[in-house]
Amino acid sequence: MKKEDSLEIWDGMPEFVQEKKEPYSKIIFRFENEDDLQEFAELIGQKLTSKTKSSWHPFKPHRSAGVKMVYKDEQ
Repeated sequence: MKKEDSLEIWDGMPEFVQEKKEPYSKIIFRFENEDDLQEFAELIGQKLTSKTKSSWHPFKPHRSAGVKMVYKDEQ
């Protein structure tokens, strides 16, 4: 299928807009050492490292780690 033909498939389709979901609250935690960080990670049931910048609670995987769906035309 040519690119021009594939673009015609979308002609007339409604626009999809996904609104960004903002968190209810943001809290900054500070840890004096690795043991304290891992204790907290265990308490909330999440994997945290010294490189972790943010996380959702309850845990939400990053969108790039989620399931990806592909449309495949059988014709």
